[in-house]
Amino acid sequence: MITVNNKNFIPFISAEAIQTRIDELAGQINQEYAGKQPLIVVVLNGAFIFAADLVKRLTISCEITFIRVASYSATESSGTLKQILGLNDSIEGRDLIIIEDIVDTGLTISDVCNQLNAQKPASLAIATLLFKPAALKKQLDLNYVGFEIENRFVLGYGLDYDGLGRNTPDILVLE
Repeated sequence: MITVNNKNFIPFISAEAIQTRIDELAGQINQEYAGKQPLIVVVLNGAFIFAADLVKRLTISCEITFIRVASYSATESSGTLKQILGLNDSIEGRDLIIIEDIVDTGLTISDVCNQLNAQKPASLAIATLLFKPAALKKQLDLNYVGFEIENRFVLGYGLDYDGLGRNTPDILVLE
């Protein structure tokens, strides 16, 4: 158990299980994008650790860029997407793989996809480490899902609570 801002978190998904699942996802992406050169679009801040581990396992040729959006306040999703920051190059005609840390309500990633699709990419796929189907408010096509989890607040492996706790190797859950 660890305590972050007076909240206790307990183990949920081990670092070993995360790495095993990332190996599987990378294998799937390598197979499905063989002969292509996708642009990996990493959603900061939460997805940076997942993206780093996933991209290290990709054997396909790819480029990487980072965007930043915000929709969380403390432990609840605000449901409001702020503007995408950081995407400076044209994505028209490109195959995109968006890497997200967690999809719960789906509102943020849906808005991100809408904004990116408006720029006419050839294709757009979503890879998320965690998916909370019980929290989903917007139907999505998630191409690569690490783990489907129950609707609980999670921390670690890039996910934070008020900016803290991202650096734990395991994923923890609010006690």
